Amino acid sequence: MVMLLTRPLEAAVRALLGDGLDADFLSPPGSPALVAADSVSWRVFKNPVALFVGGIAAVLLELAEPRVREGVWRFSDFKRDPVGRMRRTGMAAMVTVYAAHERAEAMISEINRLHARVRGTTADGVPFRALDPELLNWVQATASFGFLNAYCTYVRRQSLSARDQFYREAQIAAALYGARGAPGSEAALNAQFEAMYPHLQDSEIVLEFLQIVNTAEVLPRMLAPLQQMLVRAAVALVPEPVRQCLGLQDELKSSERHLVQLLGRGGEHLVLASAPPALACRRLGLPTNYLYRKGE
Repeated sequence: MVMLLTRPLEAAVRALLGDGLDADFLSPPGSPALVAADSVSWRVFKNPVALFVGGIAAVLLELAEPRVREGVWRFSDFKRDPVGRMRRTGMAAMVTVYAAHERAEAMISEINRLHARVRGTTADGVPFRALDPELLNWVQATASFGFLNAYCTYVRRQSLSARDQFYREAQIAAALYGARGAPGSEAALNAQFEAMYPHLQDSEIVLEFLQIVNTAEVLPRMLAPLQQMLVRAAVALVPEPVRQCLGLQDELKSSERHLVQLLGRGGEHLVLASAPPALACRRLGLPTNYLYRKGE
């Protein structure tokens, strides 16, 4: 089954991230990333199933916050070009984790420059700006939660110490984005979520987002039948209080959950030579399959 997935997953990586990966991740030779190659982050982000499912779960959490939702929906081109937007977001995540630190820092600086222009007022008259530390902290927390929990749920469970390490590693890039209050442990993330729950609100935008990611040609045609199932897997990851707030139901069948887990676990042994994790290993002089042969 793993071998059967090689070509379609390679195609999916190219479809989601675009071309030019060699230039972004192979140079400068020997230059370290923001986090080390033996980090939990490198292990988690190498898995394409966790990346796709976790990214959708993170966006659902982001859209539950009215100010973040307004900024994302009004100022981004997601509705007009959902595939392009997802490609850029996925590429930003890959650069943050796997690219040479100087490339990651330059990209983050440019993103911050663009976000400095994003400001406005919600429908309820609440002012917002993208660089508000509270909103930055929420976005960083939701991203970390989505990717890590997708990995733990559908790929491989991680110990509490490994999960805490993942959150600490994420703080490095979070600080560059301006999210200096991003959680550094699972306990800190849980506390941040509990504090935010009363401020979250339902919106038709959430359903519109789900409709888009269910129907947009995000994955190659050969993987299209799996797309809606992976979206349901993402909804199932969202904490129950947020699902209730947004009016969402966990509709992932047990048979589908098992299939997503099979896909996720298969991805742990599938070396995608043209993907950022393998390219980053080559940049550091490590074997292409370095991340795929490591244990817990």
